Amino acid sequence: MEEIITIDTEFIRLDALLKLAGAFDTGGQAKLSIQNGEVLVNGETCTMRGKKMREGDTAQFAGVTYRVAVR
Repeated sequence: MEEIITIDTEFIRLDALLKLAGAFDTGGQAKLSIQNGEVLVNGETCTMRGKKMREGDTAQFAGVTYRVAVR
């Protein structure tokens, strides 16, 4: 399953993207999952919660892919 997450800025931080997408209720939950290596960015494990996600980048968590699109 893939969801398109549209932002109004050049980039969004990975933890903020996952929270915006509804994958987590809080930024703290997102931070822990990222630090535990449970999130893939563009197909590779990423443990940097502040990773800048730009248009076309994807984040995967719990079987869902979130693709960044800029308005």
